[in-house]
Amino acid sequence: MAKSAAVVSAMLGAAALGTASQAFTVASPGSVRTTATTEQRSLRGSAAATASGSNSTGAAVVAAAGVAAAAVSANRRSRRSFAGSTVVPVEQFYRDQLVARRAELKEAGAPAPEETDEHVAMLEQAAKQMMATASAGVVFTSQMGQAVAYPIFAQQNYKEPREYSGKIVCANCHLAGKPVDTKMPNIILPDTIFKAEIEVPCKYEKRVQPIADGSKAALNVGAIAVMPEGFKLAPKDRLPKSLKKEMKGLAWSAYSKEKPNIVVAGPVPGTTYPKLVLPILAPDPAKLKDTDYGKFFLYFGANRGRGQVYPEGNSSNNIQYMSPAAGKISSIDGLKITIDTDKGPVVSEVGAGADIVVKVGEQVAKDEPLTTNPNVGGFGQEEKEVVIQDMNREYAYCAFAFSVFLSQLSFVLKKKQFEKVQLAEGF
Repeated sequence: MAKSAAVVSAMLGAAALGTASQAFTVASPGSVRTTATTEQRSLRGSAAATASGSNSTGAAVVAAAGVAAAAVSANRRSRRSFAGSTVVPVEQFYRDQLVARRAELKEAGAPAPEETDEHVAMLEQAAKQMMATASAGVVFTSQMGQAVAYPIFAQQNYKEPREYSGKIVCANCHLAGKPVDTKMPNIILPDTIFKAEIEVPCKYEKRVQPIADGSKAALNVGAIAVMPEGFKLAPKDRLPKSLKKEMKGLAWSAYSKEKPNIVVAGPVPGTTYPKLVLPILAPDPAKLKDTDYGKFFLYFGANRGRGQVYPEGNSSNNIQYMSPAAGKISSIDGLKITIDTDKGPVVSEVGAGADIVVKVGEQVAKDEPLTTNPNVGGFGQEEKEVVIQDMNREYAYCAFAFSVFLSQLSFVLKKKQFEKVQLAEGF
């Protein structure tokens, strides 16, 4: 009997708690306090009812009834307070809050939220640019351990990379001449992608050059392509998968914003890119007024290794040093070689990493080599031509060839017929 009374009291307490929890949802502050007080009383009442249920059934029932009555009265008070309060929709509340915050910002002289969003977007863009610059710096420093060739030197100092004489300006710093082999189709169709393979031959596994600090490093390669106006680098979304695989992740970029028809690549490791693949998008003469069908000339240049002259005019350490005057070698102090001449001692300083081939006491003539020639790279350029073919011309040629074929066939058949007639008449 005691257990059943405890169960009844627990059920009544749960019902009271449910009623109190419903009363707690009222938005009025007074009702919230009332609900909290009612909930606490309900908890104490249910606990007291459970404790007294073990003694007698009547006491448990009376306690549970008291808890239920308290919950009902609390619910009625909360309903009265709810009826006296004003319910504000959530959307209207947030809208009023936003209007109030905007008015406070205007009174304080602060910028509007839209302007703040624009400033945040500008800061994000600046941060992205800074990250890109930092990434470029990391790539630059990571490549310092190789004998590099930077097309950026030509981009900064020459508006036109190809001179009137036909020489590409890369040859002004890379004095040694080396071969370059470019392969590309001779005939193409308008608005199509074709590839140019620029092969830079060299034994990259064995060849090394001195870098700025004098240590030896592997060779890098770079390339440039000077194309007629209308030709440009093929967009990535139009590249076929096979061509992307042949490129091996090689990145080409425009020489400048004004010259999208001139592209450069590098420096990249020569061991990975002995052959540079360039995807080119041919122009469509039907859409471009200044471009017509016919023959076009493309100029390619490629380099391996460091140059001998910097854009400022000073020489690098990747050269062979000569004796400035005739005389006798009196001393060799590190990179400084002193030559005693008829006019007095002359000091010739060689670059870092140079291999000196003269000794103290040796007689040298003017312009005689003092060091070995460390340069194993060089620059080469090549000219190619391509024809943009008009399909209407192709169709016309096919029609003309077919008509000639029919005419020749008719002549042959007519001759055979004539011969048969002559044989029938006895000639």
